[in-house]
Amino acid sequence: MTGQQVIRILGIDPGLRRMGWGAIAVEGSRLSFVGCGCVESDGALPLAERLRQLHDGLARVLAEAAPDEVAVEETFVNKDAQATLKLGHARAIALLVPALAGLSVAEYAANQIKKTVVGVGHAEKAQIAAMIRVLLPLSTARTPDAADALAVAITHAHHRKARALAMRVAS
Repeated sequence: MTGQQVIRILGIDPGLRRMGWGAIAVEGSRLSFVGCGCVESDGALPLAERLRQLHDGLARVLAEAAPDEVAVEETFVNKDAQATLKLGHARAIALLVPALAGLSVAEYAANQIKKTVVGVGHAEKAQIAAMIRVLLPLSTARTPDAADALAVAITHAHHRKARALAMRVAS
């Protein structure tokens, strides 16, 4: 024990079918794996029911992981407007659930996450998963969604102090 404060960070990779989540603990510059997984929705259900499934599942994750801070990947806009809109709904859940719990929520662009974790902004999912295994050797991430969520949490761990300072200066 170094006497430094331990901060728990929950990273979220929004998705309508699978919302990845990854929790880490940060003590100084040391990162440790807490947990990860996916909250899934049933594609056969109406959109409102799927969003409720994501909401309830993410609320359970928050209760179990007990994070101090949350970080969410920003929406990647693609050519399919309908798919982007549906992802936006899922992302709203990812932002709303921790906000309702009184937690601060940071947002990071996909390229910033990739650059922070892999070193290049256009890294492939396999590269992200490989770096997660290096940075968090005890990680149990079995899906790209969970690995991506851990990458979001790691990005926040690296940028949180600068972000907090910028917010204080702006206010």
